[in-house]
Amino acid sequence: MTRRPYPTDLSDTEWFLLEPCIPPVKAGGRPVLHTRREIVNAICYVLRSGGAWRLLPHDFPPWQTVYHYFRLWRDDGVFEQLNHALREEVRERAGRERQPSGAIIDSQSVRTTEKGGFAATTGARR
Repeated sequence: MTRRPYPTDLSDTEWFLLEPCIPPVKAGGRPVLHTRREIVNAICYVLRSGGAWRLLPHDFPPWQTVYHYFRLWRDDGVFEQLNHALREEVRERAGRERQPSGAIIDSQSVRTTEKGGFAATTGARR
């Protein structure tokens, strides 16, 4: 990395944890111009700052490239894999099992009616 780091850049330890979840470069395509770490750093910058993709600073890869990988990885479920790996790591460091053994369901978040179907709706006005 030849640029000054941003506060949103991944540390070496963070990159070590996340790198196995990032898909490798496909064989037979264009030569790689930007490292996967720089693309992830750029995604972190945009998501943390809340800025527009087009306002990505010039020392990151082009915004079109970063947004392309963001969409591709989002659709492939890479971010869910990252979240799963980080959750397991946090649980282990807290002295707990890597996988949770139970779940809590909030009864207030489930909306129901006593009557279901068409009986619970009002009719059309005449």
